[in-house]
Amino acid sequence: MLRALLILGCVSLAWAQKYGVGKPATAADIAARDYSVSARGVGLPPGGGSAKEGQELYVKHCSTCHGLKGEGDAEQGNPAIAGGVGTLASAKPVRTVGSYWPYAPGVFDYIRRAMPYDNPRTLKADEYFAITAYVLSLSGVVKPEERLDAKSLPEVKMPNRDGFVPDPRVAGKKPVY
Repeated sequence: MLRALLILGCVSLAWAQKYGVGKPATAADIAARDYSVSARGVGLPPGGGSAKEGQELYVKHCSTCHGLKGEGDAEQGNPAIAGGVGTLASAKPVRTVGSYWPYAPGVFDYIRRAMPYDNPRTLKADEYFAITAYVLSLSGVVKPEERLDAKSLPEVKMPNRDGFVPDPRVAGKKPVY
């Protein structure tokens, strides 16, 4: 399958060059698409919010699936997003935002791209910052009054930041995030 995809990709590139269709994406093209936020926070939008501000938004937009305290609903297939800190090395690891995710900007980016589940990318940046702060506060990662924004969010030390191992294929190379 991988071989077929590689061949198809090469054929597509060859056709694009031969027939003059498509063009390489420029930095401006990529910036306009709002592709992603890096672990260091590059790409975070302006704005900010606190867990206190995010609590009401979370109840309105997130609690139906994830529960009032981030406990989830296993019967419905909705994962817990809070708790589990310190369990990853145990016999029964609980993978949640607070226990598993290594970088806080990634939490913001995921919430903004994928949530609310039935209507993603419909909230304002301030609302996504506030919900992110609230979700992080559910696991005790940030305090309820702590304000998160493009400058402070990358400074949040996630409990599992050091729990991931470097990719041996890039050992010794400077990370690109």
